[in-house]
Amino acid sequence: MSTETLPHTTRPYAGHPDAGPCPDAPPRRAAAFGGEASAGFWRAPFAAGTFREIGHVLVSLPVAIAGFVFAVTGFALGAGLLVTVLGLPVLAVLLAGARGLGAAERGRARRALGLAVKGPAALDLPRGRGRWAWTRARLADTAGWKALLFQAVMFPWRVVSFVLTVTVFATGWALALFPTYSWVFHRYVGWPGYRVYDFTSGGERHQYHITSPAQIAAVALIGAVVVLLTPKLVRGLTNVDRSAVRSLLGRGAGG
Repeated sequence: MSTETLPHTTRPYAGHPDAGPCPDAPPRRAAAFGGEASAGFWRAPFAAGTFREIGHVLVSLPVAIAGFVFAVTGFALGAGLLVTVLGLPVLAVLLAGARGLGAAERGRARRALGLAVKGPAALDLPRGRGRWAWTRARLADTAGWKALLFQAVMFPWRVVSFVLTVTVFATGWALALFPTYSWVFHRYVGWPGYRVYDFTSGGERHQYHITSPAQIAAVALIGAVVVLLTPKLVRGLTNVDRSAVRSLLGRGAGG
């Protein structure tokens, strides 16, 4: 009785240069860039990724103001000059500038938000056909128009994001750290504690101060909750930025 000898194969050990991905191994999870996703709920307020996202929101306000002024001023100038032939070149230059701003926004999103988005295909500009051919190509650039729209629509959103982020971040930490400075109001301000309200109604004065240790602890607890929820708020706000960058400035935005 003959037996057939099967060839013996050895699979290279994991990490060997010839070893491919193991089919039985679970897929490796990509490292999350954001603070809340990578550090977990309890450590997220102190994670570097959270502060990168907060920094992105803060920097986005002056960037959005500059982009909005550029977009609105350039479009108004170009549209106003359409009665002459000068309006078309102005709009073409405006769209070229909007593409450049879009590239800068993708770079900011990559560094601060961990979002890698491929830019739209390079515009095929005619060579040697004169400035009007260049102008027509620019005016037909869908990616340029979407980049211009990005500057217009993101301005109000980034104002809202800035206000919410600064307000919630400052309020949370001010409340959480209240026990460390609650003594200031009694010693230097002349209040028995922090004054929540003080008004007179119907000839009677109404006032409320935070004085007892239980009240101080309650304020700190509320602050701690706000601090823990701040990364989730910031992540939600920056997710809108991520979606806008993908849809208006990414590869699908015109080529």
